[in-house]
Amino acid sequence: MKPLLHISTAVLLLAALALVAQPPSADPLLEGYRLVEVASVADAMEQLYGQPIHMAHDMRPLSPAKFAGPAVTVLMEKVEHQEGAKASQGMLDAIDAAAPGSVYVIVLPGGLDVAGVGGLMATAMRYRGLTGAIIDGGVRDTPQIRRIQFPVFARGVVPSTSVNHYRFKAANVPVRCAGAMVSPGDIVAADEDGVVVVPKARAAEVLKRAQELDDTEHRMYPFIEKFKSISEAVAKFGRI
Repeated sequence: MKPLLHISTAVLLLAALALVAQPPSADPLLEGYRLVEVASVADAMEQLYGQPIHMAHDMRPLSPAKFAGPAVTVLMEKVEHQEGAKASQGMLDAIDAAAPGSVYVIVLPGGLDVAGVGGLMATAMRYRGLTGAIIDGGVRDTPQIRRIQFPVFARGVVPSTSVNHYRFKAANVPVRCAGAMVSPGDIVAADEDGVVVVPKARAAEVLKRAQELDDTEHRMYPFIEKFKSISEAVAKFGRI
């Protein structure tokens, strides 16, 4: 792959955040996903397999973040009860059992107005070395999460609790998170454009194509700046 010739300040900042926030990995595949742009990953999957792999548009970062890692999945069940926090113990156990570098993916069906993760859980993830959290639901305790600089994507910010409204159903099972299927071990990649999920069996091929797309796009930027024509750039490089 040719070196990138032009990278915006924002991309450099996000790449730096990715390297600071995540522990070093001996896996070149994960390192590749931590650097490549999520938009290129989404394009690569569509070009190779004709499948969209991105989560819904309202899955947004609490603070600017860029990360990637293998998924640890948690599925909650919506049910009213009076058992308190013990009914949610499984979602906590999944954090304590997760390997460093993992991405915690939790789904609360019908839970857009319910916080699936708060400051306590995020702090545990941060200090156990998890890479980030993806919440199909809400997030709360945002000052603490920003203070510890733990990357979280959620579908909204809310003050409510899941205790007595949800119970733990399963961990490390396939889940549908904000419209995207996620299986344990799939590669979850996130940046300010959104979140994508790459099946682990296809991860190497998709990464290679995404890197090629990144390379082409970043060579197009200086061409457009010099010749002031998007049409000429697309004709020369063959992508938009």
